[in-house]
Amino acid sequence: MSNDGFFSIGDRIQLTDPKGKMYTFTITQGKEWHTHKGWIVHNDLVGLPEGSVVSTSAGLKFTAFKPLLGDFVLSMPRGATIVYPKDAAMIVGVADIFPGAKVIEAGVGSGALAISLLRAIGPQGQLHSFERREDFADIARDNVATYFGLLPPNWNLTVGSVQESSTEDKFDRVILDMLAPWECVDYAAQILRPGGVFLAYVATTTQLSATAEALKEDGRFTEPLSSETIVRDWHHEGLAVRPMQRMIGHTGFLIVSRRMAPGVEVLARRRRPSKGAYGVAEE
Repeated sequence: MSNDGFFSIGDRIQLTDPKGKMYTFTITQGKEWHTHKGWIVHNDLVGLPEGSVVSTSAGLKFTAFKPLLGDFVLSMPRGATIVYPKDAAMIVGVADIFPGAKVIEAGVGSGALAISLLRAIGPQGQLHSFERREDFADIARDNVATYFGLLPPNWNLTVGSVQESSTEDKFDRVILDMLAPWECVDYAAQILRPGGVFLAYVATTTQLSATAEALKEDGRFTEPLSSETIVRDWHHEGLAVRPMQRMIGHTGFLIVSRRMAPGVEVLARRRRPSKGAYGVAEE
C-alpha cells in the first residue's frame, strides 16, 4: 500500500457518501465498483490525491481517502472478536511499544492488535505471535498481509500455546489477549528482560482479579495497574453541542506490570487492603 497521498493499483480506498456511510474496496486494474446509482471505474481512481470527491456514472458523489488503521480494523474479516482501535491504541501507549522492540503476543485472534504492534515496532523490531486456533491464525495472516501488502518479515506467527514454546531470547514486552493470562505469568517472568512490560487484555473482572493476584504472588513483578477505556463521540451543529447517544463503552480491561531485576524483592505495599477484599476473616 503506497503512502504518498495518491491512489495506486492495489491500494485500499474508502468512499464516504454525504450521509456518512463508508464503502471500502481494493483498487484493482480493470474492475468497476457498482452502486444502486451508477458505477466507478477503478482505473479512474489511480493518480487521484486523497481527499478527492469522485462520482459514479450517474452522478452520486463520494469523498475518497485511504482507510485509517481503525477503519481497516473495523471492516476487515474476523474470526475472533477484534481488539477495538481504542484499546489497541492504549495497549501501544501503556505498554510503551517502541521502534525496535522485541514483543511476544499471545492470542492473535483476527490480527487487529498484531497490525498495531507491527506498526509500532517498525522494521527493526520483532513480533512473535501465538494463536491456538489455526482458523483464527489463517484469518489473521490474511488480514496482516492485506494491510501491509505482504507478510512482514519481522513477524512470526505460531499455531499453539505460548506457554509451550521455548526460547533463550529475552523480550521487551509480553502482550496477552487470552482467556487465562494468569497461566502465563511464570513464562512471562522467564522471558522478559528486567524492566520489561507484562500487559494482559481481559474482558471480565474475574479474569482481572485472577491475573492481578497471580502477578502479586509470583514476586517478580511490580504492583499491577488496571484500567479501562471508554470513548464517547460528540455531536456539534452550531451551538447544539451534546454527547452522542451511542458510545463504545466497556470492551475490556488492561492490566500492566513490570519485571523486577532477578533476585530483587518487590517492595511491600503500604496501603491497607479494603475491608472484605480477601473474604470474611475468621474470628
